[in-house]
Amino acid sequence: MTTRSAPKRSYIKDYSHIEPLPDPPRVNDMEQFNSLMDVTTALRYHFRNCAHALVGGEGYLRRTAAADEHGVFPDCVVAMDVEDPRAIIARNGYVISEVGKPPDFVLEVASRSTGRRDYTVKREIYASFGVAEYWRFDHTGGHYHDAPLAGDELVNGEYRRLPIHQDEDGHRWGHSVVLGLDLCWIDGVLRLWDPVTGEFLPTTPELAAQRDAADAARDAERAARYAERAGRLAAEAAHDAERAIRLAAEAEIASMREQLRKLQQG
Repeated sequence: MTTRSAPKRSYIKDYSHIEPLPDPPRVNDMEQFNSLMDVTTALRYHFRNCAHALVGGEGYLRRTAAADEHGVFPDCVVAMDVEDPRAIIARNGYVISEVGKPPDFVLEVASRSTGRRDYTVKREIYASFGVAEYWRFDHTGGHYHDAPLAGDELVNGEYRRLPIHQDEDGHRWGHSVVLGLDLCWIDGVLRLWDPVTGEFLPTTPELAAQRDAADAARDAERAARYAERAGRLAAEAAHDAERAIRLAAEAEIASMREQLRKLQQG
């Protein structure tokens, strides 16, 4: 049976007086950075309605916050059923002793400098931390990692390889039970496929295009409302002008009748 981290309530109830962890080294590989941005953006969009789902990255992962604790800085972390994801992000890192459970999913994106460490040393570290699934993506097709795409599930404290399928066109994919998504290596790009909707999760540019389209639709709707209101006000003004002309004409007729009456009486 697969070992999964049991949901627990956070040991830390108030992060407001806890100093953030220091920043880990930043990504210098632009291809790695773009892959990370796309996958974290897609996952945050996918779990946007899950209040207790954490999608993080660029922060440390540690057992404890002790000064002599040596942590790692995974590229992407996902944890389900955490009490306050925003507080963990503000902490600038994931401290297992504070959160009360290890992350459920970790992803490492290959780079020239850290590729070998990802599938050797870090694999053992994440297993010892109790991370339920550990995935690796190499945009070079396996020059930096031991495979273009690889995933492990934690079974009895040790990682067991998850099946990776290869299509005729060379695309590779595997299924993450934690995410409920397929991770797909497509021409050196990592895409996330949702089997429920039958669609890929949107990339960063696609989400930006969706936001732009939504903004344009809202602007068009707002402009239509303003045009309708302006038309209604113009109609009301025309009606008021017509009424004013009619009242002025009636007043003039009444005045002429009064003058005629006076002439007749004189």
